[in-house]
Amino acid sequence: MPSGIRWTFCFIVCLALTGCAGNDLMLKRQAEAEAKIEHLLQNDKKGEQRMNDLFARSQTQDDQTRAFAVQLKQLQSANQELRSAQEELKAQVTLLAQQAATPKIEVVNPDAAPKGKDSGPPAEYLKAFGFYSANNFNAAVEAFGAFIRNNPRSDYVANAIYWIGECHYTQSDLVKAQEFFQKVVDEYPKSSKAPDALLKLGYVLSAMKEKAKAMAIFESLIKLYPGSPAAGKARERLTAN
Repeated sequence: MPSGIRWTFCFIVCLALTGCAGNDLMLKRQAEAEAKIEHLLQNDKKGEQRMNDLFARSQTQDDQTRAFAVQLKQLQSANQELRSAQEELKAQVTLLAQQAATPKIEVVNPDAAPKGKDSGPPAEYLKAFGFYSANNFNAAVEAFGAFIRNNPRSDYVANAIYWIGECHYTQSDLVKAQEFFQKVVDEYPKSSKAPDALLKLGYVLSAMKEKAKAMAIFESLIKLYPGSPAAGKARERLTAN
């Protein structure tokens, strides 16, 4: 082969080899770039998953915070009712101690009160109330029930029914609590416990997620017993909602 042609052939071969090497380098760089893009996509997916997890945790914490707030409010309400019950028991004891010098005692249902008689709270009623004050709610329900059966015409029957409702309410038995509070409202509307029973009926309905009915009860309480302490609490509930 002539030397000129030989050099030309070698030059062409070198160019071909150089082209192949360039193609290999481009393919390598393209593969590296694709690998980096895939890595970035995977990191992006992981980041998105982390964001979703954080959002879910935040939602759970918000739900727990709201649940704790509701529980705290219920505990505060129950604590207030317990203090009221203790104050009533102290008042009853004071009345008994001063009975000889005090002509007027608590009358739950004035229309049914016996005339010409001055009878303080019966021992059976005070015993049942003592169970309630000691947080022995099951015993209190039984004792109040026995008092009602044994003394169906007592001035304290409405009180006993109300406190049975309180026992069930404190134990979160909302259905039974509603039954007894409603009984006081329906059968003893002139009782001193009627405003409190109506208020607690509203609380029960609120706890049962019957907000509209609860608000109607609070409005009815304010209308029927505007000067009662229970009406003041009903106004607070209406304002808060």
